[in-house]
Amino acid sequence: MKSKTFLSNGIKFSIYFLLRRKFSKIKCPNYSFFFLIFSLVNIGTQSFAAENRPNILLAISDDQSWIHTSASGSPAIETPAFDHVAQAGALFTNAFAASPGCSPCRAALLTGRHTWQIEEAGTHASSFPLKYPVFPSLLADSGYHTGYTGKGWGPGNYKISGRTQNPAGPSYSKHKLKNTPAGISKTDYAANFVDFLEDRQENQPFLFWYGGHEPHRSYKKGLGEKNGADPSLVDVPGFLPDEPEIRSDILDYYAEIEWFDQHLAKMLKTLEEKGELENTVVIVTSDNGMPFPRAKANCYEYGIHMPLAICWPKQMPGGRQIDDLIGFVDITATILDLAQVTYPADQPGLSGRSFRDLLMSDQSGICDPLRTAVYSARERHSSSRYNNWTYPQRALRTDNYLLIHNFRPERWPAGAPQKYDSDDKLGPAHGGYHDIDACPSLTYLIENRDNPAIAPYFHAAVDKRPEYELFNIKTDPACMKNLSGQQEFQSIERDLIVKLNTYLKETGDPRVLDGGEIYETYKRYSSIRKFPAPE
Repeated sequence: MKSKTFLSNGIKFSIYFLLRRKFSKIKCPNYSFFFLIFSLVNIGTQSFAAENRPNILLAISDDQSWIHTSASGSPAIETPAFDHVAQAGALFTNAFAASPGCSPCRAALLTGRHTWQIEEAGTHASSFPLKYPVFPSLLADSGYHTGYTGKGWGPGNYKISGRTQNPAGPSYSKHKLKNTPAGISKTDYAANFVDFLEDRQENQPFLFWYGGHEPHRSYKKGLGEKNGADPSLVDVPGFLPDEPEIRSDILDYYAEIEWFDQHLAKMLKTLEEKGELENTVVIVTSDNGMPFPRAKANCYEYGIHMPLAICWPKQMPGGRQIDDLIGFVDITATILDLAQVTYPADQPGLSGRSFRDLLMSDQSGICDPLRTAVYSARERHSSSRYNNWTYPQRALRTDNYLLIHNFRPERWPAGAPQKYDSDDKLGPAHGGYHDIDACPSLTYLIENRDNPAIAPYFHAAVDKRPEYELFNIKTDPACMKNLSGQQEFQSIERDLIVKLNTYLKETGDPRVLDGGEIYETYKRYSSIRKFPAPE
């Protein structure tokens, strides 16, 4: 299918990488009238036949917090492909993962349902019940050519549930790279995308899931500095000590984000060369936050706040920044809306709400006053506690505040401090914490835990936490000052707790309906560590 070469605001894709524009932050007026007129004009001028539906390229990295793109202002990282998508369409500044762990978050994105609504699929390394439809299959049934490369849904066992392929679609994984740095996948994502495009029928719309394994650990230590990155430019989050070892670890993380971005750039160039970019909706995001202590596997800001950029050159005005709260279940609803696919009537329904209207608007800032909250959750992440116990959390994020409910505050949030190295031999006192990815930053905190300057960061990462945590995100994005229980914030906390519990009850969360003990019974299809019984 041929189309004219894509130009965004007169700036060609190949030239844009040399240019940048600042995003406006204009507050939106009521846009409902505008969107009504826009829709009526479209009905009169555009065919809605299946062959005119947009292509969709969904690019999802593995473990990347929202702030770590150059479009978002991180000075030590270069993500020109992400920046291009944001400039050609919109940069979403308040997008939130359904869970701070990859497997449950991806399951929520695939189904359009909250993690507490999809049984085993809402936990890490579990099964994926067949009864929950996934959007790639729904699009395939409606005529889309679908496929994925890299990481689809996982880790877990989808076959045990009766699924015959990864929920992300048919796999395209033939092409491999020979020489990659240690820790970086050998999958040639961009080449596999070319194979995928060659497999489709003429004029057939496509959905492609580009699932980069980066920046998931492990990393080649020192890769960032070897690539020429400047440690002095690193913006160290407030929950980590500002030390050379931490800066170096963050630069290695940046290097893997840039690898992901380079493959995205190749895919965009391929689409441009094939004349497909103009009618392709490009969505770029991640599944959960950076793999560092107090980020990934935590419902704190750096664990659930995701990068998100979307463009659709044929239809969507560019150069915008949208600050509305967006959840991953909203992305699912939007994809189905854009593809003109109806969710099955025999299903309970989607948990999110399409934001196609935001895409089509030419406005920036806060555009939909009804989007007042998003929700996230976690149960089990890795095998990190006695008897494979979970660490259940539910989170409510508004424009200003983040409320977290820790349902089992007596458990270790980062995992038990000590595990058995064999059936009868306990390992070292701080040889646990397996809900934090093994990394130089964790090692540094453990080794320097007795240093008065480092101790607060160590304890914030691993110590037990109160039942409720409340943070003012505007003043404390690192989530280091818990406001729960403070008299000044009592009314705010009370209102948010009511709001969270009401929503969880309305949406059928087992944790608030019957205690949620069902989560302790879900099988883990991965290694299980042995820990001493709690005292």
